[in-house]
Formats: sequence, structure tokens, C-alpha cells
Amino acid sequence: MLDLLSDILTKISVQGTLYFRTSFTMPWGVAVPSFENVARFHFAHRGNCVVAVDGADQPITVAQGDLIIIPHGAAHSLYCGKDPEKHTLPLDTVLEKSGYDGTGVLVYGGDEDDNETQLICGHFSFERHARHILIDRLPPLIHIKNYGEVAGRWMEATLRVIGDEAGGHKLGGDLIALKMSEAILTQAVRAFIESDESAQWGLNGFSDVHLCKALDAFHKKPSASWTVEAMAREAGMSRTNFAVQFQRKMEMSPMQYVSAWRMEIAKRCLADPSNSLTDTAESAGYASDSAFARVFKKEIGMTPASFRKQAQALSVH
Repeated sequence: MLDLLSDILTKISVQGTLYFRTSFTMPWGVAVPSFENVARFHFAHRGNCVVAVDGADQPITVAQGDLIIIPHGAAHSLYCGKDPEKHTLPLDTVLEKSGYDGTGVLVYGGDEDDNETQLICGHFSFERHARHILIDRLPPLIHIKNYGEVAGRWMEATLRVIGDEAGGHKLGGDLIALKMSEAILTQAVRAFIESDESAQWGLNGFSDVHLCKALDAFHKKPSASWTVEAMAREAGMSRTNFAVQFQRKMEMSPMQYVSAWRMEIAKRCLADPSNSLTDTAESAGYASDSAFARVFKKEIGMTPASFRKQAQALSVH
């Protein structure tokens, strides 16, 4: 059985994609457009740069060893050197000017060769219809300084391997880097929800020992007959204290969370044409098709049949 965080990220179908490894020399600047259903990442393998993200309060400096995650795929600029407005060009323009063909290292920038910035850039895609507060509530930018040290020795070693393999010439190097990169988002999200900052985004319930026991139990058996009392027992708390702490730390009631996650399970089932409405209702913990359909329409804004039709239409495009 998967643990809580693993279950959430698996169900929303997180898949990593490496764009490229860069070799930028000052002055340089790249404007990356926004994109839906993705979280972008940049790891500073060598050197440093400045990153400005739409929706974030101010630009930040990314030093060697730092990782930034842009959870909602917002437009952002990366640059280094004087006059960033002059040197920052759209990503497509940079790719064209550099002659990058999708393989090897993206080499671009000015003539200051002694100030090289090597980045490992990529994104994590999410299932088109998938939603969860753990992703929805993340801030516009997550900056983890000295990421290898924060994440632990195994991640530091992983990042070194990714840096060596991505865009290299060894057989299978890109695939190795890609598969290893998929651990990055999980570790970054875990580091964030364990930080003090998570409280202001309504996510520190995921690091609460007692609440996590209840959430983990629910995620392992989401179709069971869950009540606030049942979740409180799993947490080892009184019903009242559990409900109060859950609302305070998660900014929603326990049963709101239960309903929301059950709807995610239902959407996955409906997207598979081999599953009947009854199969879907049962997997989401509902005893009758009609009860399930009422809740689904209330929560999602359309009937299960309409959602299935829409999901199947999108799958062929």
C-alpha cells in the first residue's frame, strides 16, 4: 500500500519530463511562457541566476545547489548579468538563436565564459482533470536552498547523477536522468509541507502526526464508511479535538476532504470506459448510483455521464 503523499501524487498522475541541461554565459535571459497542468523545476547544477515568477512577490537569487519549483506552471524569467530587460528573450527565440536541436546541452549567452550557469530544467505533468489541495494550495514558487543537503545524501547523489547524465553522450543517460527526476517533486513537496511556511498555505495538516494517521488510513481505504468519529479514532484524538484541529490546519472539514478525494477517484474511474457507473460509485464509497451522481454533480459541476463524455473526447486529441 502506498503512503499518503505517494498515493496523492500517483493518483494525480505525476510524470516527469526533462527539457534540457543548459550552459548559459553572461549576459543572458530566458522568458518561459505559462503552461497548464504542469509544475516546472530548475536546479542550479553550477553557477547562479535570478528568477522572477508571475504571481510571486519579488525575484529571487538561485545559487549553486538550489532548486526551484514553479507548481502551477506560471510564466517566469531566468537571467544573469546587467540589463536583464535587454537580454531576456522568449524561450523559443533562445532555442532558435542557440541552434539547440533537442539533444545535448543548450549553450547560449554572452562572451563572459568565466561566469557559466548550468541548469537542469524540466517539468512534471498532472492528469488534466486531477485536483488536490496539496498541489492547488502550493505557492507560486518554492525555493529550496542547497537542495541536496536539505533532501539528504541520497538526493544529493541523485542530483549529481542527473547532472552528469542529462544531455550527455552515454547510452541511456537521458532516460536515467528522467526517471530519477521524478523523485524531485515528491521530495520538494515533502520538504515544503514540513516547513514553517506551509501553515500560511493551509498545508501543515499533512505534517501533523495525528492528522496524518487519519489521512493515511482514509487514503488506504477510501471506499470504507468514513465518519468524523472513525477518522478521529485513527488519529487517536477525540471527535471534537480532531474536527477542530483538522479545520484549523487543513482549512476544510474532514468530510469535505473525504468527498473531494472520492471525487478524484471517481474521475479516474469514469475516464476508463470499461468502468460502469456502479463500479465508479462503489470505488468512491457510495452504496447507490443515484447518491453518487448527486454528490458528483454538486462537487464537479456536471453529471458523471457528461464528465465521461468530455474525458473521452479529450483523450483522442
